[in-house]
Amino acid sequence: KETIRGVDGCIHLACISNDPSYELDPNLAREINFEAFKKLIPVINESQIQRFIYASSSSVYGVKQEANVTEDLILEPISDYSKYKVACEKFLLDEIKSHVTTTIIRPSTVCGYSHRQRFDLVVNILTLSALTKKKISVDGGDQYRPNLHIKDMIKCYLELLIAPIALINREIFNVAGENLTVRDIALRVQKIVDNNSELEFLPTKDARSYRVSGEKIFTVLGFKPKFTIDDAIADIRDSFVQGR
Repeated sequence: KETIRGVDGCIHLACISNDPSYELDPNLAREINFEAFKKLIPVINESQIQRFIYASSSSVYGVKQEANVTEDLILEPISDYSKYKVACEKFLLDEIKSHVTTTIIRPSTVCGYSHRQRFDLVVNILTLSALTKKKISVDGGDQYRPNLHIKDMIKCYLELLIAPIALINREIFNVAGENLTVRDIALRVQKIVDNNSELEFLPTKDARSYRVSGEKIFTVLGFKPKFTIDDAIADIRDSFVQGR
């Protein structure tokens, strides 16, 4: 209550944010990702918050063969992480009061350089591997993964904070960048890092594969990503070389 006093917009990012971390302590992760969320929404309802943006995940779609996965397709979460994202989406739409403008987004996997760098994300970790080991270890390779540059992710949040209420209230939007196979991402890393890194293909237990469509958010808000996976790889490469 104290943290959000006098605040009119809330972007909810707080969670254990990947499958392996979730699995380290599933009970703790459930408490953080779902039980705490259930306690937060009644507080939001009684606060001065006028806009609430919930960051779900495109992983809620699971395995999809469709060329373009849209927001109206059935959700088939595979992991506990994505199952509780779905549970939070439902709880939010059921419990948030009508005076709070509410938007759910399902971002693709974020990539690129940031001051608090994550290296558990597919583009980032393959780039780091090339830079530090001259070996790019690819789990599987044929799975399609959608990726989104961090700069585009931030721009999307900023636009949702000022978008007309009628366009975004109780809406769900994919935020999608490029859809590539993990193999294709590795080949781009190999080319852009350009240090004679070798590719190593390994079996994978992660069957998630989906190609996410960003058509809805483009049609409704005119939002379209400007940055590419190649930009993200080059950003990380340059930051590494410069000691950042």
